[in-house]
Amino acid sequence: MAGIVVVFDFDKTIIDLDSDNWVVDELGATESFNQLLPTMPWNTLMDTMMGELHSRGKTIDDIAEVLKRAPIHPRVVPAIRAAHALGCDLRVVSDANLFFIETILKHLGVRDCFTEINTNPSYVDDQGRLRILPSHDFHSSPHGCDLCPPNMCKGLVMERIQASVAKEGKKKFIYLGDGTGDFCPSLKLREGDHVMPRKNYPLWDLICKNRVHMKAEIHEWSDGEDLERVLLQLINAISMEEEANKLFSGDCKFGSIPMAAAHQALPKALSVPH
Repeated sequence: MAGIVVVFDFDKTIIDLDSDNWVVDELGATESFNQLLPTMPWNTLMDTMMGELHSRGKTIDDIAEVLKRAPIHPRVVPAIRAAHALGCDLRVVSDANLFFIETILKHLGVRDCFTEINTNPSYVDDQGRLRILPSHDFHSSPHGCDLCPPNMCKGLVMERIQASVAKEGKKKFIYLGDGTGDFCPSLKLREGDHVMPRKNYPLWDLICKNRVHMKAEIHEWSDGEDLERVLLQLINAISMEEEANKLFSGDCKFGSIPMAAAHQALPKALSVPH
């Protein structure tokens, strides 16, 4: 099972809404947010909004308490724990920010299930204000990807992850996402990989319109129950396929494996759900 890397988007994938909007709305800054939205990039806007909330007396603890109330489907956490228990390498690639994501994952008790979180960095300054920075410094060195926002190209992040795990012999990727920013990394997936777009969300629409460009197999999902079912089916299918390949590879010592077990493993391994 160590050959499977599962990459999760965060907003509207792990949790059921956009964490940026949730914090702004719950702390009463929606009007200011909407006024500033046309004037600056989203990432810059969120940093500005954290300054606005700080000026209104909202503390980092206030923000954390709001984040802990973020709605999540009851089957998502069990799905994450199950995938981790099966030995998968779990990662987050998100255009939210580190404080928001870590606060929620720690509250849910699953932060330790993830090898890494790739997102926009954030920190609390000496005034107690949350600062949110871009993942990619688009002022000094634009990433040049027309599909992604200026502060983060998830495709570049995916390429880095692919290169890093290749050294460890990990081969199969499963990518879960919902938004337009998840399309670029989905295009980086290879044959034998799997993409799980949330049905009737922007990523799903883009994939439906661009199927000819997709190398990965496509498995849609609608809610947390779907996510859990499809994800665990894929992990199980990939695992059995790997085991079957080991059984029938040239390096396999057939004498140590009962023939009945080999015959039982093969049809299951080849029964990959679509």
